[in-house]
Amino acid sequence: MTTTRLELAAILEDLKRLHPVKIDLSLDRIAVLLERLGRPQDRLPPVVHIAGTNGKGSTLAFLRAMLEADGYRIHAYTSPHLVNFTERIQLGGAGPGGTAAPIDDDRLIDVLRHVSTVNDGAPITFFEVTTAAAFLAFADVPADALLLEVGLGGRLDATNLVDRPAVSIVTPVSLDHLEMLGETLADIAREKAGILKPGVPAVIGPQLPEARDAILAHADQVGAPLSLFGQDFDAFEQNGRLVYQSEQRLLDLPLPGLIGRHQVVNAGVAVAAALALATPVLSEEAIARGVAGAHWPARFVRLDRGSLVSSAGEHTEVWLDGGHNPAAAAALAQALADLDERASKPVYLIVAMKANKDARSFLAAFSGLVRGIVIIPLTGHEDSSFAPDVLCDIAEQVGLDAVDEDDARAAINAIEAWDVGPKRILICGSLYLAGQILRENAE
Repeated sequence: MTTTRLELAAILEDLKRLHPVKIDLSLDRIAVLLERLGRPQDRLPPVVHIAGTNGKGSTLAFLRAMLEADGYRIHAYTSPHLVNFTERIQLGGAGPGGTAAPIDDDRLIDVLRHVSTVNDGAPITFFEVTTAAAFLAFADVPADALLLEVGLGGRLDATNLVDRPAVSIVTPVSLDHLEMLGETLADIAREKAGILKPGVPAVIGPQLPEARDAILAHADQVGAPLSLFGQDFDAFEQNGRLVYQSEQRLLDLPLPGLIGRHQVVNAGVAVAAALALATPVLSEEAIARGVAGAHWPARFVRLDRGSLVSSAGEHTEVWLDGGHNPAAAAALAQALADLDERASKPVYLIVAMKANKDARSFLAAFSGLVRGIVIIPLTGHEDSSFAPDVLCDIAEQVGLDAVDEDDARAAINAIEAWDVGPKRILICGSLYLAGQILRENAE
């Protein structure tokens, strides 16, 4: 690790000590800090604000690819990161051909130091202070749009200090983070809908009735005009193409570059949001290129090279996804079933999960689909994740054969010992696990 990267890591560790609670949803602390910083949130390019439980990152990836296909400079803010913190703050124009790229270490160190100095040791969560730094970085670099992903919830998320985004998006809402967002789907949906603003067009992805009703009620209360999936627009696969249709537009597009039926929905939501933007205006060609060319790491992607993958057999496919809740598991199970229809192979899972997740429902989605599961530790998060033996017991309770191993390489070796022929291995259960795998595979 370079001296600069070590310095950045030390600054980030110091910032984690400013508030004893890792997640404490509130807008008070960051509102004060942003005022002291000169309100950088008022100097941002047009903002597309994205909340939801599943599909936020993929929807953002489609939108970014569409906008960049037309030559626009796009900032993007996402969390958590997979390998390096700099991934969270993508600056338009910093990458090849004017595309977005992670903020460089030196620039991030500068903005973090400035924000830390202005904050002057006041209690503030890590996500709040780093979001303030991101706003400062985005405000200082010209761009045509900022794609802003909510960290958690919406109403009290640190990103919700943007007074008037250009477009708001709520992707599908499901049960997750119940300890912070509420115990019912309606409660969670209301928190997600908290990003809706008066007069700001909002694109709403497909929702279960309870979530949909809560979002509609909140939108009516604040006066946010809605465009609803399945009512005002639709997207579906037909004859090997993605068809997007609304009263105003009918688009014949290529299938999404991201794999899985759920990505057809995410792409459709992104198209609706792109068409809702007053500026920048997108061409139909750019929309098509963006749908086909979107890339989003650790969202049902096949790892075809790397030191970890090389330990698998020659005919073994290794797939990676950061999904960690029951809705994500259902989408993954469907994607695996679709792959099996094209080329049938035995499927095995490698799983690690945070202890606050619904592991039973997550694993049950794969019952009858996979031959076995290997549970591994979540490195660096052992205190807040399921112990491997506990997760093995949960897997057995839902009818899945499970064993535990020390790490991913040992898990792959164990699966190879069970089954020497062609097969698929899906590594899933946590975005932190996905980052862990990407780091190990690059070593």
